Amino acid sequence: MLLYLFITCLSFLFFKTLPLKPLPPWACEMRLLSPWFWKELSFFTISKLTKKSFSIFFLSPFPSKMSLKRKPLSLSAKVENVEEEDTPEMSVLDLPELVLECILERLPPDALFRMTGVCTSLRERCRSDHLWEKHMKQKWGSVIGPAAYREWQWHIASKTDLVDVKQGKQKGLMRILSLGWPFSWIRSRVDDHSQQRCSLPADSIMSWYLALETGRFWFPAQVYNRENGHVGFMLSCYDAEISYDPRTDTFQARYPPHGRRAVAIENGVPWERLRAPPIETPPHDLHMSDCLNELQPGDHIEIQWRRNKEFPYGWWYGVVGHLESCDGNENYCLCHNSDTVVLEFNQYTHGSRWRCTNISRRDHREEGNEADGFYGGIRKLRTKEEISTWKRLWPTEVLE
Repeated sequence: MLLYLFITCLSFLFFKTLPLKPLPPWACEMRLLSPWFWKELSFFTISKLTKKSFSIFFLSPFPSKMSLKRKPLSLSAKVENVEEEDTPEMSVLDLPELVLECILERLPPDALFRMTGVCTSLRERCRSDHLWEKHMKQKWGSVIGPAAYREWQWHIASKTDLVDVKQGKQKGLMRILSLGWPFSWIRSRVDDHSQQRCSLPADSIMSWYLALETGRFWFPAQVYNRENGHVGFMLSCYDAEISYDPRTDTFQARYPPHGRRAVAIENGVPWERLRAPPIETPPHDLHMSDCLNELQPGDHIEIQWRRNKEFPYGWWYGVVGHLESCDGNENYCLCHNSDTVVLEFNQYTHGSRWRCTNISRRDHREEGNEADGFYGGIRKLRTKEEISTWKRLWPTEVLE
């Protein structure tokens, strides 16, 4: 008992003799911080330490009898300890360069995106354009064309200008806040926030892929059988601006206004009814046909057509037919030598005014009238994929 009293008095005298130092200068600065700043201190760390201490002192098993003698280690135990100390833990970054690259190339887009949050080294690797270019072609290659790429470049430029304006406003806000807050702390918070938002390059393929996948980016494309396969647009393809809906794996389409008609919007457009524009002709311009001299019966074509000159053109599917003077015999057919080309639209019934039209090879321009509409440029279909797409969309009933 006397020993405990002696130790207590000795410790009291020792701490009594310690000199009191004034508070450091940064303590005055810390008093300016508002209570919500201290809430940002992670309670998770404190709770984790508490749990760890609790597990060490209360949950770990204690021996019933403690021996002061040190037990000698066996030779096998010593060898195992040496091997454990000499063998470091292997990381994925320790893999050979080629092996790691092959692994990343086989990851799907969602897994590749999650890998960017593992560490700095993997973030730079997983954002490489050559990894995301493959995913871009596989999923978006059928609907993305040069027009969509130009729209994306314009989107990047406008976004960069907006960021510059916001940064100017941030600097003004920092001047105001620095009057009552530690300037160094505010500057570090703003820099960290800007770095997180701007860490992904805006012109990277990964950034473009994410903008498409989330539906934030509208881009030009063409839609088959617009307005849910309306009978008035059967076997046609019209220009529109589309946006992806990841919840339904479909698209929303916005069609340009037709005359006095407002912008038409269609939801739930499936992938099968979309394509990238095959040519660069705007929807209101006449396409300059370059295939008229080679057209012959049996060729598959698309021709521009619009109701009146205020409307944009749509592309309509048809085939080249025989002249009335030809019996269709291939051995005696001379239709390919004639200046007149017969275009047939077999989705319409015989006798319909939309069933057939004639054009001139030499002097073809926009032809038609307000009653039957206006026919524009022609493009010849040269691939089996394009022809099979039109046949797949063939109506189940003959149109009037």
